[in-house]
Amino acid sequence: MTRIMDVLQERGFIEQKTHEAELTEYLSGENTSCYVGFDPTASSLHAGSLVPIMALAHMQRNGHRPIALVGGGTGLVGDPSGKTEMRKMLTLEQVNENAAAIKAQLSRFIDFSGNKAELVNNADWLTELKYIPFLRDIGRHFSVNRMIKTESCKLRLNSEEGLSFIEFNYMLLQAYDFLVLANKYDCRLQMGGSDQWGNIVAGIELIRKVSRKSAFGITFPLITTSSGAKMGKTAGGAVWLDPERTSPYEYFQYWVNTDDKDVVRFLALYTFLPMSEINAAGKLKDADLNAAKKVLAFETTKLVHGQDEALKAYQAALNMFGSQPMDKDILPSSSIHGNPREADAMSVPQTVMDIGDFKEGIPVFKLFRLVGLADSGGAARRLISQGGAYVNGRRIDKIDEMIMFNNIIDMEIMLRAGKKKYHKIKIK
Repeated sequence: MTRIMDVLQERGFIEQKTHEAELTEYLSGENTSCYVGFDPTASSLHAGSLVPIMALAHMQRNGHRPIALVGGGTGLVGDPSGKTEMRKMLTLEQVNENAAAIKAQLSRFIDFSGNKAELVNNADWLTELKYIPFLRDIGRHFSVNRMIKTESCKLRLNSEEGLSFIEFNYMLLQAYDFLVLANKYDCRLQMGGSDQWGNIVAGIELIRKVSRKSAFGITFPLITTSSGAKMGKTAGGAVWLDPERTSPYEYFQYWVNTDDKDVVRFLALYTFLPMSEINAAGKLKDADLNAAKKVLAFETTKLVHGQDEALKAYQAALNMFGSQPMDKDILPSSSIHGNPREADAMSVPQTVMDIGDFKEGIPVFKLFRLVGLADSGGAARRLISQGGAYVNGRRIDKIDEMIMFNNIIDMEIMLRAGKKKYHKIKIK
């Protein structure tokens, strides 16, 4: 195997691949390219998108040219893969805005300067297609009999809503993307999630029929936690890469709360730390394993939000949960072992309120709702009744308890929901 295939295999990125021997030969050449498509249905990617992002980053670090394709054109249609109902249709303006935001996020992982990588938007060619020529030149190479046998189509065909004609065309459009990139950039490797296998194979066959070239595919496994939960999802929703949606501190806490069984696997997938150190972490227990979780959280936060925000989140966590000496022999390549600056309290989500707001008092359930620790007044009441609400470390027993002057300590009030979710109220 080539070096990059070793890397992806050892770190757990590969579920399936086509033409292994030929793929290995292709990746042994110089200036080889690969691409992954990203769906612009939201203005931010989330933690569930990190596997394809990290795979492209590994490709670049091993001498290959990654191409990140933002689906500005296909986003107007919607990919039925892995979906049981039709996606909400977006306007061209919405898709373009989302695509621009995603491009900025990808730049944190991939160096697009010079000719080191490419950012492309398939709207550039798909929105210019003429229907009849497309049917004659591209559509004639596709068998409907084969298309409806793919997992993505079968799932939708068996659903109550069924499969719309506009979505049925998605396979042709994605295959055409692959053909365009093969012709323009000599990109002959497409990577994607396991639900993209049928679409990737369709593109490989289209390139072979139209351009008489060989092409290849790699799919990533569906990443779930040891509890079976989908990666990047919490009870409160998705874990976004956008700091406006998920703060760096909350992002850090998501990774700190990784199950013990997932630590080594997630270190391999979501950091660039050496595998020799990661494998050694598999023998850690108790406090040392918790230290490895801090390293995981720090490294992933650093990649998404930068070194400064990672340090802030780490120091804020130390403030909240206490500081224990970090053994520098645990994942020693991590920059968490440097000399982090003084804790930055701003890393904990906070709200500024006037001292006069507490003159007559605020019902505690309203306060939790106000700062966002509960989605509604009803959710706040349930949190309190279940014993999960704290003010300055004290568990709240009464739903309508009034929070007043006497709850202010050093011009602050610290709220906590559950074990890990904090919010600080700064008093002016």
